[in-house]
Amino acid sequence: MIKRKSEREIELMHKAGKLLANVHKELRSFIKPGITTMEIEKFVEGYLAERGATGEQKGYQGYEYTTCASINDEICHGFPRDEKLKEGDIVTVDMVVNLNGALADSAWTHAVGSISEEAKKLMEVTKTSLYKGIEQAVSGNRIGDIGHAIQSFAEGEGYSVVRDFTGHGIGETIHEDPYIPHFGQAGKGARLKEGMVVTIEPMINIGSWGSKMDTNNWTARTVDGTLSAQYEHTVAITKDGPLILTAQDEEE
Repeated sequence: MIKRKSEREIELMHKAGKLLANVHKELRSFIKPGITTMEIEKFVEGYLAERGATGEQKGYQGYEYTTCASINDEICHGFPRDEKLKEGDIVTVDMVVNLNGALADSAWTHAVGSISEEAKKLMEVTKTSLYKGIEQAVSGNRIGDIGHAIQSFAEGEGYSVVRDFTGHGIGETIHEDPYIPHFGQAGKGARLKEGMVVTIEPMINIGSWGSKMDTNNWTARTVDGTLSAQYEHTVAITKDGPLILTAQDEEE
């Protein structure tokens, strides 16, 4: 069942989203060659705790961490670990913030030092595909309009769209109806209505869209070892159009 939120609920989620956005902005300078994703995990946990918030992912279905940190060919749900990041890596940090019971979800791909032109282009295309999808998140449109916009743009640039993981509704829990594929047909799927809050989070690969699961049964990576990037925002459907609850100011 799709749950629509009140203006008050959206306002509270927006506060959580602003805090989450600030974490990602802090990570821009924190992430550099030589640090580990476990250090990122500890930084994020401390940042949230100091501001009265917690990481909602920790403990969710047995997941042990506040962040997911996915490096290079890892598509999503990478475990924080003590492996040092190297010059030229890309790392996607994904987290769900709980601030006074209100949730917000956002992922961002960060460059580690100087990266290749290939990696830069992947990140640019992935971020642009996110905003192409958000443009379609208006009352009266259908879920398929979001996925179609993302797929058309990304594939038009020569990239592939991961099929095995989707966006989703968010509210009292991390995952609610509806689910938001990042591919599909325009005009298909459930109709978007004012008060819905969803995540749009395309995962874009340089090579095949296929994924394979690591032995930890959480981390997905590309089947061909090529790079993958992801950008995600939590978005409210309002009478004035899409409201990005996790906006990072100058990034928007």
